[in-house]
Amino acid sequence: MQALSDADLLDVWERGLGQGAVQRALSLLVAASPGRPIDELARLSVGQRDAALLQFRTRVFGPRVVSVTKCQACGQETELNFEIAQIMNAPAIDAPTELELTLQLEMDVYRVRFRLPNSHDLRVAEQAASDEDARHELLNRCLLAADCGGVPCSARELPPEIVRAISERMSETDPLADVRLSGTCPRCGAEWIAPFDIVSYFWTELSAWARRQLREVHLLASAYGWSEAEILALGPARRGMYLELLE
Repeated sequence: MQALSDADLLDVWERGLGQGAVQRALSLLVAASPGRPIDELARLSVGQRDAALLQFRTRVFGPRVVSVTKCQACGQETELNFEIAQIMNAPAIDAPTELELTLQLEMDVYRVRFRLPNSHDLRVAEQAASDEDARHELLNRCLLAADCGGVPCSARELPPEIVRAISERMSETDPLADVRLSGTCPRCGAEWIAPFDIVSYFWTELSAWARRQLREVHLLASAYGWSEAEILALGPARRGMYLELLE
């Protein structure tokens, strides 16, 4: 995975401004993985994709994550502070073959074959009118074959318990696709579980960083007449010293 310069990161951020979450994730991976076609990256399972984004985020902003969540019981804000390595202890599947991506489930009289969701699937589900429609679209795309007592059936014909079992098998196989953090509220003592989405978290960090960079470029260009490329090429220590002199 390639480290990016400040100028490269700003380019990725600028491209991502007009993109949805799935495309932003792919833009980050394309920038960090030169030579790998975007279609190949889009075929990674969601957990594989997010594992790569966690590694890339570590290279860009370091191994520690600091965020805030709210207790669902009393509304108290609680700080989340953890190392990315703690999440990576539940690794995504490693470069699976097509056979390994094909999962099977036999339950009651149902037999189902399915695969793990990827970014192509998420991009289609992103356009759904509701969360329920999105979940159905994902299942419909990932379902390879299903039958009930030997009679073929569609995704909509599967009972809720079979759909839940498919979802659980997907989570077991690709755990980084749905990372959830747990804790206890310091105010009321309630236990909580909060999802952690590396795509939205990384993008929020990148956006804040990009705005700081552009502000520094503006200040230094206004004072010294340097170009953006010249300013971004300065090391952080030298750039910080020039900004200190301006203050």
